[in-house]
Order: sequence, then C-alpha cells, then structure tokens
Amino acid sequence: MAAAKKRKVPTQKTIVNRRASYDYSLGDELTTGISLTGRETRAARDGRVQLKGSFVTIRNDELWLNNASFSLVLNSKGEHETSVDTTPRKLLAHRRQIDALSNEKQAGMSIVPLRLLTRGRHIKLVIAIGKGKKNYDKRQTIKLRDQQREAKVRL
Repeated sequence: MAAAKKRKVPTQKTIVNRRASYDYSLGDELTTGISLTGRETRAARDGRVQLKGSFVTIRNDELWLNNASFSLVLNSKGEHETSVDTTPRKLLAHRRQIDALSNEKQAGMSIVPLRLLTRGRHIKLVIAIGKGKKNYDKRQTIKLRDQQREAKVRL
C-alpha cells in the first residue's frame, strides 16, 4: 500500500479594502475574475497588494481596476528588488453584469473594490456599488462605532 500523500493546503490571504466601507455606502456585491500576469499573481498570493484608493471604471464595455498597487519582485542576477505597479487591470465579468454596473454608474454611483480573494486556483475581486458619503455621514459612522464599542466593553 502506498503512503497517503499530504496535500498542500494553500494559505488563504484575503486583501481587504477597509477604507471602502468608511468612504462609501455600499450596495450589491459582485465577484469578478481579474486578468493578471505571473508576477502579479505571486504578489497577490503573498499578500503584497493594496486596494486603498483603487477604483473600477468601464471602458469599451469592459471593467478595469485602476490604481491598485501590486509590489512585484524583480529577480535580476540573484538580487530581489521590488517595484510597485499600478497599471490598470482587466476584470472578467458577464455582459449582463457589466451592463447592470454601467446603468448604476450612469445613475451617479461608484464601483468600489472590496476584497481580493486568493483562495483556490483562481484569484477573484469582490466589487460593490457604492454611493460616496459626505463628511457628516462619516462622523455619524464613527459615532455609532464608538457607541457599539462602549456597549461591548460594559457587558
């Protein structure tokens, strides 16, 4: 009998855009694929991606992720140098989903990236429709969060 092989369990790193829920009132979420190169995939699996300040646009009936920072490792003669790449990356979604997002965008909403999922074979990006908050809305959010924290401490 052959010895049972141990399967390598991939580490589950989820890159989260924590600023999104603070700056936007979020609505429906959508999980899309993302087109990456090999170095970008390695950076995502290692958790060297930052979604803060990134946004999604629609160009030529395609979704594009803009301003997401990928820290790429450049292997040149045994030295490990890194460079930050913020070029636009194409998102993969169905035509009906893109049309629905386009209608929401024309109505004044924004498309915000929330999480980058690296679990499993494929890398996915979770995006949501959001409406920008005003400063008084942000202050109200902070106030509610503080009240909930105090109530939790009292218990």
